[in-house]
Amino acid sequence: MLDTTMTEALAGVLRGNLLTPDNPGYDEARSLFNGMIDRKPSMIAQCTGAADVVTCVNFARENGLPLSVKGGGHGVAGKALCNDGVVIDLSLMNGVLVDPELKTAQVQAGALLGDLDHETQKFGLAVPAGVDSRTGVAGLTLGGGNGHLARRFGLTIDNLQSVDIVTADGELLHANESQHQDLFWALRGGGGNFGVVTSFEFRLHEVGPEILTAQIFHLFDDAREVIRFYRDFMADAPKELGCICLVLRVPPMEPFPEEHHGKMAVALIANDSRKEATEENTPLQELASFGNPILSAVMPIQYAALQSQFDAGFPKGARYYWKSHYFQSLPDEAIDTILENAGTLPGEYSNYGLETMGGAINEADQSATAFPHRNAKFGLGIFANWADESRDEEAIDWARRFHEAMKPFSTGGGYVNYLPVDAGDEFKESYGNNFERLREIKQRYDPQGLFDAHQRLVTR
Repeated sequence: MLDTTMTEALAGVLRGNLLTPDNPGYDEARSLFNGMIDRKPSMIAQCTGAADVVTCVNFARENGLPLSVKGGGHGVAGKALCNDGVVIDLSLMNGVLVDPELKTAQVQAGALLGDLDHETQKFGLAVPAGVDSRTGVAGLTLGGGNGHLARRFGLTIDNLQSVDIVTADGELLHANESQHQDLFWALRGGGGNFGVVTSFEFRLHEVGPEILTAQIFHLFDDAREVIRFYRDFMADAPKELGCICLVLRVPPMEPFPEEHHGKMAVALIANDSRKEATEENTPLQELASFGNPILSAVMPIQYAALQSQFDAGFPKGARYYWKSHYFQSLPDEAIDTILENAGTLPGEYSNYGLETMGGAINEADQSATAFPHRNAKFGLGIFANWADESRDEEAIDWARRFHEAMKPFSTGGGYVNYLPVDAGDEFKESYGNNFERLREIKQRYDPQGLFDAHQRLVTR
């Protein structure tokens, strides 16, 4: 239990702000993307640098307090907050420093994808990352990092060159392929179990500022044919092409025909990231010409706009419960099962989608990083998203039933960044043969489980 003396002692040595429940800004600081999460920490330390982080880690360990780490606060499971403990809030540490000659970026752990893209796109460069500009760089990276460019350049972790991390004993380490290699391996997909990363170094690639995209919407009546076509098309597509296949409701806005607003549809959101790609010279035209879409466009847009395209459909403060699977193949039976079990989408924001793997993602060995799903060709994200608390049971049940129906086709486990708050054994299953190695590294760097707010890896 904290007393005033302890709180004052910590506040006196922090450069950043220390918020307690009585302070203005406390409730805003503890708000997360997922409105279902309502935890009340004893204090929130808004750190300004690695020195503050070291101070907070030592304080929590020495006083036996729960500890959690908030980067972007976008994680659907809400692991950024703990009850009755210390939250290390990294949101003020959001700097991004680009070296356009070396094509690298130094990124502080509180930066969002929008911060990262803003700085790198000034030089026509990009890090392969997620698809929501409000996602925290740290959480996304530590879980793997999949997005529009992954088939060409690999996951976010495949472009990570080094990290600075504060470990459970309060030591600041630099980890890369030659220093603390075991820790660096674990941080590439193993989640926030091993310490507080304060800075990332990424390799950059020439992308943008414009990128060729395809935006195609079909009515749900044609879903079976569209998804089968998508599967077959992506099987032979060059790795420079990325495509997400989403089942969602037609947005009630232009340019969608008014008679289709709110109806279920299948959307293909694709890109051709090659510099030489043009509207006349791209395989995206084959996607756009299939069937009878209600909207079909192949055109260049700003890469930063593509990266933020899904933001409005996932409003902060709504209620979120997600599940996922990976598949080595997508037979007709699997597609039929998707369509038979998904049913009507619960809530105004719910959707589900197939993310194409393959390409550079599959070029890495399963044991090269903690992220093990290198043999998967597709990922399925099941996104129960709704606003009304009275629909909690309905929405969560929909996601669970859908997930259970798809298990026979799954490689086992899912994407850790999509695991819900009650994931349980799904966490272990998501690492397959890499799990025991993760446990060994956890035992080495955090034997007392100081960072167990993310997930317990050590049995004590």
